[in-house]
Amino acid sequence: MKSVRSMILAAALTLSCATAALATPSGQIWIPSTDAKGFKEVNISIDNYIRFSNANDAGANTYDAGVTVGVLPFEKFKLEIGVDYMTDGLQGNDSIASKHPIYFNFKGAIPEDAFFKGMPALAAGMYGIGTFDRGLSGNTMSNVAYGLVAKTLPVVGRLSAGGYNGAEKNLGHKYNNGVLVSWDRTMSEISDKLWMAVDYMGGNNYYSALSAGASWAFTPNVSVLVGANFYNPFQKTLYGGKPTFTTQLDINF
Repeated sequence: MKSVRSMILAAALTLSCATAALATPSGQIWIPSTDAKGFKEVNISIDNYIRFSNANDAGANTYDAGVTVGVLPFEKFKLEIGVDYMTDGLQGNDSIASKHPIYFNFKGAIPEDAFFKGMPALAAGMYGIGTFDRGLSGNTMSNVAYGLVAKTLPVVGRLSAGGYNGAEKNLGHKYNNGVLVSWDRTMSEISDKLWMAVDYMGGNNYYSALSAGASWAFTPNVSVLVGANFYNPFQKTLYGGKPTFTTQLDINF
């Protein structure tokens, strides 16, 4: 699943550029996961984040189309790279996000039990690597570096935890880091095609969100996720704007 979305130069600038959120690696709903594509595996994703509210301070909707490719021929260490076209331009906004919609990401990952029985999965990478940089005047380079550890437990499912650190010029001074935690599980009691997840990204910035959702695998290579994102759930200021409804189509080759 994917998630994988950032500007806190000031509240107004944040909301005006809110679609410059995520350039998505393999992930949960909103945050990255410890999964990574195998050699020559390709994922095409089409994600939408639509605001529940039409209020002026709700923030822009986000539309994202991305491609992720596995580039290493190893089973115990995987590396994926990706590129996304992400914009709010479908709404006719004259924003930085709509003018500079290209973002890059990469991730290295080691699967569970790779080198010894009971070993947790490990992953590290970066996303939100944009192409426009005018410093504090405006940019799309959140450059979020992250690390994650994950372990699958019987009955419970997979638990993951980690943290991230992004560019201060994009996320804001002293607001550019936080925790990453998630739970996900295939609901085999109902169907092996049903997957559910909850994830949380901490920090007092645009990225901070609590998300929940479920996906259905229509074929082994095609799945659709529906969910919701609640931004800055533990802060008074909603830098990320009002909650969004998300749909995420994933096609794997």
